[in-house]
Parts: sequence; C-alpha cells; structure tokens
Amino acid sequence: MPYITNLLFLIFCLILVVECEKQKSRKRRWSANLETHKHGPTLSKKVVDGTKTRKVKTNNLLRVEDHDFTMRPAFAGPAVPVGVDVQVESLDSISEVDMDFTMTLYLRHYWKDERLSFPSTTNKSMTFDGRLVKKIWVPDVFFVHSKRSFIHDTTTDNIMLRVYPDGHVLYSLRVTVTAACNMDFSRFPLDTQTCTLELESYAYTDEDLMLYWKSGDESLSIDDKISLSQFLIQKFHTTSRLAFYSSTGWYNRLYINFTLRRHIFFFLLQTYFPATLMVMLSWVSFWIDRRAVPARVSLGITTVLTMSTIITGVNASMPRVSYIKAVDIYLWVSFVFVFLSVLEYAAVNYLTTVKDGKERKFREKARHQSLSCTCGLPHGKSMMVDGTYSEADSNSLAGYSRAPNGPEELNDKHERMVVHLAVDNESTGTKKKGLRGFRIIQNTHAIDTYSRMIFPGAYIFFNLIYWSVYL
Repeated sequence: MPYITNLLFLIFCLILVVECEKQKSRKRRWSANLETHKHGPTLSKKVVDGTKTRKVKTNNLLRVEDHDFTMRPAFAGPAVPVGVDVQVESLDSISEVDMDFTMTLYLRHYWKDERLSFPSTTNKSMTFDGRLVKKIWVPDVFFVHSKRSFIHDTTTDNIMLRVYPDGHVLYSLRVTVTAACNMDFSRFPLDTQTCTLELESYAYTDEDLMLYWKSGDESLSIDDKISLSQFLIQKFHTTSRLAFYSSTGWYNRLYINFTLRRHIFFFLLQTYFPATLMVMLSWVSFWIDRRAVPARVSLGITTVLTMSTIITGVNASMPRVSYIKAVDIYLWVSFVFVFLSVLEYAAVNYLTTVKDGKERKFREKARHQSLSCTCGLPHGKSMMVDGTYSEADSNSLAGYSRAPNGPEELNDKHERMVVHLAVDNESTGTKKKGLRGFRIIQNTHAIDTYSRMIFPGAYIFFNLIYWSVYL
C-alpha cells in the first residue's frame, strides 16, 4: 500500500513538471511575437570590415589625436607632392564690362599622409564629409586673381575626403569662382579671347609643397554640353610654371587656359546691318529735288541721330577702353558718310542760292532792256515766255530786229512784260516739252549727280577693306 501511494505521488509530480514546461514555452512564443510586432522583422547581418564596426571610432582608427596636423606631411623633409585634377561643370558667364568670367568646377587634390594610414584586412578606403577636413592637414590652394569664390553648401558642404589604408588621400570640393580675365577688344566684335584660371598654394613655397597636374592635359575634363550665348569655346588646356614673389619666394602655379571666339551674327543684326541701312538711307536725299528743303534736311538729321544712338548703345555695353575697337571704326566711318551727305546738301543749297541770285540779277537786267525795245515779228501767232528763262534762252532773241512801235503798244508791253515770238503751230508743242526737260535738268545739281556714284562706291570700297582685314 505505501508503494502505491508513492507511485501515484511521483506520477502527479511528473504531470505538474510537464505542465509547467508547456506554460513557459507558450510565454516565450508570445513574447517573441510581441517584439516582432513592435520592432519589425530581424535584419540580416552584413559582414563588414573589422575596421568599420562601431567598436572602432574614426579618431582612434586614423589616430587624429596622436598627431599634430597643423604641420604638413614629412615636415622638415622634402616637398610633399600634391596632384591636382579639375572637372569643369559649367562656364556660367563672361562679362566684357567687368572683364571677368564665372566658372563652376570640381577641384580634386591627391597626396599621401602616412599619419592617416590604418590597418585594414580588405584594403578598402574610408570616405568622410567636410567635418573631418577641419581636423587634418589639407593643401591651402587658392585661386589667383579671384574676385569671388565659394564652396557650395546645399544640402551640406560639397566636400568629400577619401582615405586609403596606405595613407593616400583624395580631397574633392565643388567650387564656383569668379576670376579676372584680361581681354583685348581691339578687334571687337570679331575678337578671340583667352582667359586663365590660376591655382597656387598660399603659404607653402616650392620647397614645401609641389603642385602638379596629376595626369597632364588629361587632368582637365569638361562637359560637352557647356555652351555660351555669345562665344564658341575653342580650346581648353593646362600649363604650369613657377611664380616668384620678392618677399616670400617661388611657388608652383597651375593654369587652366581656355580660348573663346565671339559669335558675330548677333552683332551683324544689332549693329552692322542697322548702320549700313542708315548710310544707304542717307543716299536717298541725292535723288530728292534740291528745292525740297524740308524733306532733305529732315532725312539728313534723322540718319545722323540714328547713327549717334547706335554708337551710344554699343559703347554702353563695353568697358571704357582707351584704344579704338573694330566696331568703332565701322560705326564712325558710317557716321562720317551720313554726316557728309548732310554737308553735301548744304553745299548744293548754297550753290543753288548763289546761282538763283545771279539769274535774278540777269532777269532784271533783261527786263529793263525789254522795256526800251520791241522785236519785229512775222506772222500773227505768238507764244508768251515768262521771266524764268535762263541767260541762254534770252540770248537766243538776239537775232530779231528791234523796231519802235506806237505809245499804246509800248505801254502794253510794259504792263505784260512779255516778248512775242513768231512760231508755227507744229513747233509749239515741241518747244514746251523741251522747256519741261530743261527745268528737270536744272533742278538736279551737278554735285547730286556725282554724289550718286561717289558715295556708294566709296562705302563699298571701305567695306571690302574692313571685312578683309578683320575676318
């Protein structure tokens, strides 16, 4: 009996133990599901380099605190070589008035600093942003003849630092710089300009830092899509040489040279064609009646003022240089042609006035002579000639004989102031046509006739010489 009781007790204990284990198992599964619901599924772990785990800090890995980075690498030793390459992102603007250009570029430096070497099993580099740059040594490169420059900071500072296990460093930044460009406008707008962007170390002479193009001419790369509205980019190339300062010494200087040729079509439309048309318009006055004073004077003044406006507009967009530009030669010669056309009419008007005065005196003299004589005329038909005949027409009456008439007829001659010529009916119409043609010839002055040929010929000759020299 006691054995049975002990056996039942043992079975009961085993059942309790099994039930407790089941309860614990259910609790663990519920807790795991709850954690998964809160934090999401468990991420698969990625095998990383031991140098990049959280256990190793950047400062400790690169030993930034163990070195004095205010001094250059290999201090008191040979000059540290710093290779440079540039990628031009855009050529933003060229200003003739300020004589400068604006360029956006990626500037990259390459050097070796053994103080930044670190152990790595995979020989992979580490990349940092601009925050580490303030803690280590970097080359102090600046832009010579720079007016304005800045490092882009959207959305953060556009600076990248890449460190390799053996201590090699790549330092890259995105910069926009506005630099001076010495331009020669003696051939403007048919000119070609060469501008230069210069890089140099500010503090370190060639004994401490040696700047060089990392891959020669291949160190400079440009975007094929770069274009300018007024210029054609002909060539980009690199050079380098030493620059000397009397107080500090010799420095390595790198040059980015680019050549720009100006597009002429814009200036043909805005300057050359209007100026040529104004000159041609001034020639119209040579075909206008010399007695039409308001028409010829207003046309001359209009062309002169228009040429002045064109010259002023061109010079307003140009720097105030002390030498003559190609466009100045063309515009001022055109202005002289327009001005000479005005002077030409002044001469024509003056000579016409002098001639009219002489003819007026001659007519008055002929009038007094006609009052004291009469001409004997055969036939009864007559034609009246007024006082506008020239001296040659008056002299043609010399062959007629003079005969005195009665007092009444003489008084009638005085009042009408006419001379009667005997002509037949057929010759009357021919005489009127001849007089009309004679008056047209007389209204065209000889100076106008010659000007119609001389002015266009001289201007065409000038254009041939001008374009052959500057193109």
